[in-house]
Amino acid sequence: MGRVTERRKVIRIRDGVVSARPDTLVAEEPLEIRLNGRPLAITMRTPGDDFALAAGFLVSEGVLAERKDLQNIVYCAGATADGVNTYNVVDVRTAPDVVVPDITLERNVYTTSSCGLCGKASLDAVRTTARWSLSDTPPLRIEPGLLVSLPDRLRAAQHVFDRTGGLHAAALFSEDGELIDVREDVGRHNAVDKLVGRALQDGRLPLSRAILLVSGRASFELAQKAVMAGIPVLAAVSAPSSLAVDLATETGLTLVGFLRGGSMNVYAGEDRLALRSAAEA
Repeated sequence: MGRVTERRKVIRIRDGVVSARPDTLVAEEPLEIRLNGRPLAITMRTPGDDFALAAGFLVSEGVLAERKDLQNIVYCAGATADGVNTYNVVDVRTAPDVVVPDITLERNVYTTSSCGLCGKASLDAVRTTARWSLSDTPPLRIEPGLLVSLPDRLRAAQHVFDRTGGLHAAALFSEDGELIDVREDVGRHNAVDKLVGRALQDGRLPLSRAILLVSGRASFELAQKAVMAGIPVLAAVSAPSSLAVDLATETGLTLVGFLRGGSMNVYAGEDRLALRSAAEA
């Protein structure tokens, strides 16, 4: 199986002084996901947690919702013409009673893109395929002070980032701020898929009492993955996209952006936050 990090030679220039040294880089390799033997998607990812990544991807695609929907996941033997197993191709087998939707190329384009290509069509697709509504009962009530403490805790858990500086991360926290799980990957969407896929394998979906925190920005794709996993709160350290805000507003997702230091912007679902007005502060 591929390694999470690899070593490469680098020419280092500091204050005009040139030296050669090895550098640790995050590994990036393609992963082909097959569904019941048929090629479905290819994603560039950091090797590791590949089965969870594939399962999480299929949750966001509306194929899997519960652990019983998943029969097994295997690496494909003989993935190359000479029969070598590259550990870059996985086949997901669904349970016999799972109805597999028609996942067309057009749908894959806009569910794996971060730029909101299809606008209203994208929103309609998520609304019609989501298995759970974001109606947490009893409603979550989160203190802003708890949210602002989470990025530092995520950063402290990014062990591979410390060695490479080149990985995104996603983490699940409980409503009380307990770190449930954290995953790193070269792509934010892959890190979220790994979290959701592990939750599916452990029988923990929907994640109706969880907070999802992502490094970087909150794209439509990440908001979609939160909704499809039943996660009521998505927070990002950078900006959301306009379509992510539209999806959050339509589905009831609490969306927080620019979560840095002691500040944040709340773009949707502010009812889940224990907010005080300036007059009360």
